[in-house]
Amino acid sequence: MREAGWQPWVPAERPTTPGLASVIGHRGAAARAPENTLAGLRTAHALGARWVEFDVMLTADGAPVLIHDETLSRTTNGRGRVAQRTLAEIRALDAGRWHGPAFAGERVPTLEEAVAVLVELGLHANVEIKPARGHAPATGEVVAGTLAQLWPPDGPRLLLSSFERQALAAALRTAPAIPRGLLARRLPADWREAMVGLGCTTLHLDHSEITEPGLEALVGQGVPVLLYTVNQLARAARLLADGAAAVFTDVPDTLLAGLAPQ
Repeated sequence: MREAGWQPWVPAERPTTPGLASVIGHRGAAARAPENTLAGLRTAHALGARWVEFDVMLTADGAPVLIHDETLSRTTNGRGRVAQRTLAEIRALDAGRWHGPAFAGERVPTLEEAVAVLVELGLHANVEIKPARGHAPATGEVVAGTLAQLWPPDGPRLLLSSFERQALAAALRTAPAIPRGLLARRLPADWREAMVGLGCTTLHLDHSEITEPGLEALVGQGVPVLLYTVNQLARAARLLADGAAAVFTDVPDTLLAGLAPQ
């Protein structure tokens, strides 16, 4: 499913990312609904987001589910490690009440369920491969393979990303047509080699770890830079003005209301 116009970055060239929105809902719309849930995806859409980001990890029995932490306690009423619990065990948990009583009963969704909602709503997605420790290759393979199987050819746009290079390498082997983004907190010294070697189109960085000259230098080299997690309107406006391709935010409604149409 090679996205039309999306090609891997190579030095001295400037790949395009047609259809990429400047504002991407982080973990759905994390400040407005429980993160990494179907309610979060639907809320982001209702707030006007055209793109969402969410995390996918494997259960003990190899099922890809939407969750960020390796442990269950922060975003569900369960305990223990995601990689040590079966899908059935995780599906029995409440993943919404912690965010507010209106979301009580919300479940940890499977990747298949998330894809169905994205296609239904026409939401474009950045799927972060979020492996539990020691499971990077398997997670990259399963997530990419699942998306390659389920994503309709005429569906919304799709981008994979990960901090784990082994996961990106597995995604490249499994589903090379799905665009990839290299995730890091700070700009890695070997970012050029990594992007070329992994066939990445985009570079995703922590906005608090990048300087204005640093961003301008990357943009000047033709790199589509996506920055997380930006919840202040003034900061988002500045980064986009300086050339960032997009910002991830927990409050897509706030940014979309304050930014000029993109």
